[in-house]
Amino acid sequence: MSPVLVLNASYERLHYVSLQHAVRMLARQVAVVEEAAAGRPMGPWPRPKVLRLVRYISTRWRHRQRPGWSKRALLARDEHCCGYCGGPASTVDHVLPRSRGGADSWLNTVAACARCNNRKRDRTPEEAGMPLLSKPFVPSWEQILLKH
Repeated sequence: MSPVLVLNASYERLHYVSLQHAVRMLARQVAVVEEAAAGRPMGPWPRPKVLRLVRYISTRWRHRQRPGWSKRALLARDEHCCGYCGGPASTVDHVLPRSRGGADSWLNTVAACARCNNRKRDRTPEEAGMPLLSKPFVPSWEQILLKH
């Protein structure tokens, strides 16, 4: 199931939710369907692709705070491209392996294809002879939402 984009009442992107969450928002009447997807209706509503909130919510906290790390957000940051070969990525690789104290953080992880992730194993990119194509960075909310 594809995620549903949620827009603020002012039409700015907020985040993505599951289809089930989107239906609950429609049932509580906190959002309306802005764009429908093809497929069977979801009860009295068309299958939502984009929802818009009925009331505006303040997002000032987004300008002060960076998004939290997650596999999904990391793959969006790296545009599902392997940090080693540039191919399609579906896994997360730790630059400093977790076994050596590396953490799940924006600056220590890159998207990787299964082949490169297995080839690098429990080594740093330098030890494996696999230089990174781009340096890991902490993204903004806009970079995560626009690349989803």
